[in-house]
Amino acid sequence: QVQLVESGGGLVQPGGSLRLSCAASGSIFNLLPVNWYRQGPRKERELVATITIGGRQTDYADSVKGRFTISRDNAKNTVYLQMNSLKPEDTAVYYCNANFRDLSYWGQGTQVTVSS
Repeated sequence: QVQLVESGGGLVQPGGSLRLSCAASGSIFNLLPVNWYRQGPRKERELVATITIGGRQTDYADSVKGRFTISRDNAKNTVYLQMNSLKPEDTAVYYCNANFRDLSYWGQGTQVTVSS
C-alpha cells in the first residue's frame, strides 16, 4: 500500500517559482517510478514529468521542458517538482502518481495558481 501527500502549491505571479513535494508512505515507493500530473480548469489531466526508480532518468512534457525539474530523495520517500518561470497556463491542480502492477496510487492534489 502506498499513500501519497502533495504539498507546496499556492498563488504565484507569472515568472515566479514553486517547489511541490510528494511525500509517500509505503515500503515499495522507492521501487517505483513516479509521475507528476496536472489538471487545469476545463482541461484533461496531463502528464507533466516522470522520474525513474533511481532518479537518473527523467522525462517532461514539451510544455514544461526547461522550466520544471523533477527529482527524488529516496531516503526521505519524497519526490519534488521544482517549477520555475511559471506561466498562467501552468495553473492547475498537481497530482503525484505511482503505479505498481495493476494498482495506481494518487495523492489528493495541490493547487497551483499563476496570476498577477
